[in-house]
Amino acid sequence: MSKGEIVCEDLNLAIDGLRRDGFRVEQIYPADNPHTAVLVKGDESVRVTTNSDALAPSDALPPFAPEFVLTHASESAGQGRAGMLYRDLVPSRLGGRYIASHISIPDGGTVADWVHYHQVAFQMIYVRRGWVRVVYQDGGEPFVMREGDLVIQPPGIRHRVLESSPGLEVVEITAPAVHATHADHTLELPNGHNPARIFGGQRFLRHIAAETPWRPAFGGEAQESEVQAATSGLAEVRTVRPRNGEALNFGGHGGELAFGFVVNGSAMLHYRGLQEVGAADAFVIPPGESWRLTNVSPDFRLLHVMTAPLD
Repeated sequence: MSKGEIVCEDLNLAIDGLRRDGFRVEQIYPADNPHTAVLVKGDESVRVTTNSDALAPSDALPPFAPEFVLTHASESAGQGRAGMLYRDLVPSRLGGRYIASHISIPDGGTVADWVHYHQVAFQMIYVRRGWVRVVYQDGGEPFVMREGDLVIQPPGIRHRVLESSPGLEVVEITAPAVHATHADHTLELPNGHNPARIFGGQRFLRHIAAETPWRPAFGGEAQESEVQAATSGLAEVRTVRPRNGEALNFGGHGGELAFGFVVNGSAMLHYRGLQEVGAADAFVIPPGESWRLTNVSPDFRLLHVMTAPLD
């Protein structure tokens, strides 16, 4: 297969030009701010990039670099893959180990996506606002995710985003931070239903918030998910809310990631002093550290994610 490289100033324009010549995208990266794509036509392969020094994503996980992180909703978003807007919730990427993104599609409608997959250690998507229709390999017919719903996308599972409501907002967490989006031009979705199928030691999980009860947790209440079982103990994901205005208390965590995203409302975060947090703010607490939330508004909702060591 012949190979070439095109260095350009606008990746999307370059991709559009190659598509008109009969090429199709095989790989693009990174998802939050794409700078490189590989396109193929017959035996010809072209790498097009805005950064000729960029290295291809590695399958190896970078070393975990824990730190306290707090990002606020006022921070701007950038153009990502398939026309989506990405806001970086953990700019340091914790050494390149994790990326957490607040993703939005302002206009809604059909999404310019294709059947694709990622070789990752962990990936989840949680809907904050609106709805999105998606389809997954061995996941049955396309379905709609609504506010509070989440999915675990195990390594290598083929999937596609079909359409969304105007103003869709999701939170996506992935390890490692830099990973490629690989196209699969041969598999048509839907392709049947096999909920027990294992992908890289994990199984696909669809969590439906409307079908999940609230149970006492952390001094408040939580909607627990089956993420721990689906990921073979790799992660826990839940939505937390206050009860009777009481504080929410979180003990030290012995794994890696301890992540919070304020879905709605406001509170005071007690960690290394007092930090005010509001809607669409996000924070990361280093492993082993306790923290709490007080002055919690009645409408407060927190997406709470923890991971075990990935190595």
